[in-house]
Amino acid sequence: MPALNDLALTVEEREPGQFFWTLLEARHGDEASETLDYRVYRTAARAQASYSSALAMGAAELQKISAAANLAGKAG
Repeated sequence: MPALNDLALTVEEREPGQFFWTLLEARHGDEASETLDYRVYRTAARAQASYSSALAMGAAELQKISAAANLAGKAG
């Protein structure tokens, strides 16, 4: 699982009225590079009817990941 600070949440409207959240994972390049590349980490299976709804659903997924990371940290 990537570190939480390496994740970004975005929302895209793939078709009119069809909003999907996507979690992106930052990939650090070599030490000489100051740029980050991103790859899709998780994405919504179903569209939401509004941007705000998709954003809320993506934030909830991010909270689930955070909770799982906290549990794993306490167990280890």
